[in-house]
Amino acid sequence: MNTLYIPAAVTADAVRETGWLNMLIFGLFVAVTLVVVLRASRNNKTAADYYAAGRSFTGPQNGTAIAGDYLSAASFLGIVGAIAINGYDGFLYSIGFLVAWLVALLLVAEMLRNTGKFTMADVLSFRLKQRPVRIAAAITTMAVCFFYLLAQMAGAGGLVSLLMGIDSRVGQSLVVAIVGALMIIYVLVGGMKGTTWVQIIKACLLIAGTAVMTVWVLAINGFNLSELLGSAVEMSGNAAILDPGLQYGKSETSKLDFVSLGLALVLGTAALPHVLMRFYTVPTAKEARRSVVWAIWLIGLFYLFTLVLGYGAAALIERETIMGAPGGVNSAAPLLAFALGGPVLLGLIAAVAFATILAVVAGLTITAAASFAHDIYANVVRKGKVDADGEVKVARRTVLVIGVVSILGGIGAQGQNVAFLVALAFAVAASANLPTIIYSLYWRRFNTRGAIWSMYGGLGSAIVLIIFSPVVSGAETSMITGADFAIFPLNNPGIVSIPLAFFLGFLGTVTSKDDESPEKQAEMEVRSLTGVGAEKAVDH
Repeated sequence: MNTLYIPAAVTADAVRETGWLNMLIFGLFVAVTLVVVLRASRNNKTAADYYAAGRSFTGPQNGTAIAGDYLSAASFLGIVGAIAINGYDGFLYSIGFLVAWLVALLLVAEMLRNTGKFTMADVLSFRLKQRPVRIAAAITTMAVCFFYLLAQMAGAGGLVSLLMGIDSRVGQSLVVAIVGALMIIYVLVGGMKGTTWVQIIKACLLIAGTAVMTVWVLAINGFNLSELLGSAVEMSGNAAILDPGLQYGKSETSKLDFVSLGLALVLGTAALPHVLMRFYTVPTAKEARRSVVWAIWLIGLFYLFTLVLGYGAAALIERETIMGAPGGVNSAAPLLAFALGGPVLLGLIAAVAFATILAVVAGLTITAAASFAHDIYANVVRKGKVDADGEVKVARRTVLVIGVVSILGGIGAQGQNVAFLVALAFAVAASANLPTIIYSLYWRRFNTRGAIWSMYGGLGSAIVLIIFSPVVSGAETSMITGADFAIFPLNNPGIVSIPLAFFLGFLGTVTSKDDESPEKQAEMEVRSLTGVGAEKAVDH
């Protein structure tokens, strides 16, 4: 069997010695993407340009950008690490993230593009009372974006700390702050168009980089998957990494946790605000549908790569080395790159991971800023009486606030498995947003009370259950070490909060005597199914 062991001390020394190379590659990527963002920003003249890139991207371009937006640090760093440590159970993240796109394709993408304008709240408030629904939708959007940003920032701190050999918490916090500052610049300057091009570049680099590593790992094992799995068992000394249940089969509670995780992953994607907003950057509903098909192919290919890379890391690197590196389980992919190609491949793959984080946090930030400026400021505070320039100025100021908050949150979330943190974001999205989206598009009787109860009930229950779960306290890996106020036994709240949100949406609707406008309901139904009256592309 072809195995390679990298002692932790050697890894740390080698990383410190090649820190200048990693910094050079990082700097090159940042320079190239900043040029792209600056060029893209020249056409940012209207709100449609800033929020929806002028609806100027084709289906394949937008599909690639969706892949770039979706394949986050969780996908690359967290899942490879989860497979390396927990084997089969880690791969369940990949399966859940991929299968979820079928829900988005079949139920949401085309109808959402036909009905909305810039944000998810445009759809939810189309036939309901504007003010309460927009406020609720903006709050849920920013909550989901915050959880997702936590994961990306934590991944950034762990990754760059590993590459630079930064072991101190202060050094890692500085790294998080630098990533946040770059994100703010990208979004302020480039808007959605600049962000989209960064995501397209990043998706191509990520898939190409993981493809090279996948072929390399398979080549070492004679392109024999069985030999690779055998090497992983031999290095780890644990045959259980090939079997289900290493992480989620230890008890009845952990099995329930897996069901909860699966629900969150499969139902959360179709309700992620930054993914939904991407459907507005194409000119037609047909292109929105093509976007999702392209995204599924690219994302599916990538998640197949994670299986090989995860077991490749388990086969080539000892478990203690992965867990002892700065960034912990998130370090498996960079360490594998170093094991395969030395400092040069490590630098290239690290730059790709860094690009991944920057692209995703930029997409999340512009989504949260658009939600506040378009939904709260323009439509609630100013009641639609604001010009596009004023709205975009508020969005830019919101970007600064979100950037600072995400930096502080990322500093607090250091050391957490980023795949796990993203799963929490999916649970919040599936609880707070999905029931209202589904009811709005498919249930004629659905009304404002149902929407409000569903969104606030889903969001509130998910967050309360997370606060009182082992994620925050009561376990060795909890965010608050030394404290124990966990009364909810599961790590992921989806199994409780998602059905509760659907039930609250139903209960709120059937107990309300307020009937919404039948004319508006009919208009929404025709528009969502046919595209008549949908937002058109902006010509430049």
